[in-house]
Amino acid sequence: MAPLFTPRADARLRLALVVAALLAVLALALGYAWARSGSTWAIGKPTEQPIPFSHAVHAGQLGLDCGFCHSNAARGASAGMPSGELCLGCHQRVWNVTAQFAPVQAAVDTGMATQWASVHRLPDHVRFHHAAHLAAGMTCATCHGAVETMPRTVRAETLSMGWCLDCHRDPRSRGLTPVGLGAQPYVHAGVEVPPLTRCTVCHK
Repeated sequence: MAPLFTPRADARLRLALVVAALLAVLALALGYAWARSGSTWAIGKPTEQPIPFSHAVHAGQLGLDCGFCHSNAARGASAGMPSGELCLGCHQRVWNVTAQFAPVQAAVDTGMATQWASVHRLPDHVRFHHAAHLAAGMTCATCHGAVETMPRTVRAETLSMGWCLDCHRDPRSRGLTPVGLGAQPYVHAGVEVPPLTRCTVCHK
């Protein structure tokens, strides 16, 4: 009985299968690289804000401390955002740009908070506490970058799970002193597990 496919057709089929497998591997590699690239996480891309706020002016030229506007960072989970009254308290006396501050003034007049667009928002299932990280010795720049040089605030780090775990696995190697859960030894099934890598530390 004659073969169904010629040797040439069989060779072409084998070649096509090898090429398809290589293309699949290449596609997975490219997808992985894209998922971990800065552009995917919007690294360096400014977020549209209600007013053109500049950290370069406030934190850089004027030397304002981060805690002046983000007053809750040293004691709470959220760093907090500046109120409209805080902004206008300075700008109505020192540098009043009426057109630019209209959204802030409108928010104050209606008793609403100014709707700032978050640059570093984490997913809802993530638990993060600013005060715990500051108490461990971290600086704002560790996660937020050199904001004092940013005319428009941009994301400096991915803040991805892998990025956080790199520090959580061995915080002391970065000169940090873990507090609370991070200071407690943790052994599971006879294996010592870095305490800050437990799922419940960061996930609700």
